[in-house]
Amino acid sequence: MDTIKFGTSGWRGIIARDFTYANVALVAQAIADYLKSELKRKKSEIKGRKPVVILGHDARFMGPDFATTVGQVLARNGITSLLCDRDTPTPVIAHTIRHKKAIGGINMTASHNPAEYQGLKFSTHRGAPAPQDVTSKIEKNIVKLQKKGWTWDFKDADTFKCKTIDPRADYFDQVRTIIDFNKLKRAKLKIAVECMYGTGRGYLDALLKEANAEVTLFHDYLNPGFEGRHPEPNEEGMEDARACVLSGNAQLGLGLDGDADRFGIVDQDGTWLTPNQILALALYHLAKNRKWTGSVVRTVPTSHQVDDVAAMFGVKVHETPTGFKHIGALMESEAVIVGGEESGGLSVKGHVPEKDGVVACLLMAELYACENKPLGEVLKDIEKVTGPYFTDRINVRVPADKKEALLERLSQGLDKIGRQKVTQFIKTDGYKFLLPGQEWVAFRASGTEPLIRCYIEAKSEKGLKTLKSACKKILQG
Repeated sequence: MDTIKFGTSGWRGIIARDFTYANVALVAQAIADYLKSELKRKKSEIKGRKPVVILGHDARFMGPDFATTVGQVLARNGITSLLCDRDTPTPVIAHTIRHKKAIGGINMTASHNPAEYQGLKFSTHRGAPAPQDVTSKIEKNIVKLQKKGWTWDFKDADTFKCKTIDPRADYFDQVRTIIDFNKLKRAKLKIAVECMYGTGRGYLDALLKEANAEVTLFHDYLNPGFEGRHPEPNEEGMEDARACVLSGNAQLGLGLDGDADRFGIVDQDGTWLTPNQILALALYHLAKNRKWTGSVVRTVPTSHQVDDVAAMFGVKVHETPTGFKHIGALMESEAVIVGGEESGGLSVKGHVPEKDGVVACLLMAELYACENKPLGEVLKDIEKVTGPYFTDRINVRVPADKKEALLERLSQGLDKIGRQKVTQFIKTDGYKFLLPGQEWVAFRASGTEPLIRCYIEAKSEKGLKTLKSACKKILQG
């Protein structure tokens, strides 16, 4: 490859085309060079620590082999690797980094991407996704190595072994400090769990069974091809769990993506609840029922219903760019009750600064048990104060030769969206336009495809339809 770039959640590529042993070794060496420089730097937070890195992988094709390649590269650089003994959820790796006081972690995962993709994600010693200033240094190291003609000889590749660890027990201990298991045990819930052939099996279902829940499992075995589907717990991906709920065999449907950092929730009436709604519910529950204090963090394209719930309890709201690394950074610097994003990532106070789908799912089960009613009914209680919110996201393909011109036009601001006057223009991440009546739209370009994502929030179904039409005209005109 000419260039290897880190996105909002690491480097991803198609297996055998981009994601090869040679490229994985190259990135591993660049990370090793970064870590060695940090171990020597006087003001570095990892100076003086033992050079130990946590390695992990999800359930994708060649995950263990790619992880072992990384371990071999690190070993030749004097860095010890502790490899998780099976495919492991991303949040578990994040917790293990902190628990073992490692200098970082490298996880082979492409999250919810299709099966032909693999990925490499670097996390700091805090267990958080590496911020841009760190990944920029790693990218510069990659370029330096390429200019030198650096290659990996794969000597002893067949015989090299990493020391393995089982991180599950320590992670379970951590979850027990966050979730009220006594409340769950008394409720004796019936729950459908969608594992998506991913790393969450043996984690979410095991913790629910510990909480006396009756669990019905779906796709709880290894299938690196994900049966030809995206391992994403969206409305389509949660269809089997939904059918189980509608049949009366479960009160809730809980799902995880391929690396268990994202969640999917189906309510008792079969409704798939959006991540925006789950974030509002999580804040409501933790502030009202658990009496937690602190702030809340959401990304630019995440629903402002969170802001209204925050106002109910006098909670400060932070808005960050897209990417959980921005949320995680704030969670490390102050008391944050909950941080989340519209794409299905969430974490809470006292936990890792990384998305955790397992904790998000357990939190919704706890809310159900605490309120003793479906989540949709709790949402109606919230909407008595906040009013209803209607959100949507549309992806509009824009020819590459017109994409930059359109972005330049958006960057100058717009006076109106349709017939509505723009009241505030925000450029924290992409281009966000606030409108009267708590409505807004935001435009954000894809970094890899010729398309622009448009996020829309309105206070009525009619308003949402009107804004969608106006935004399509802006992007297509």
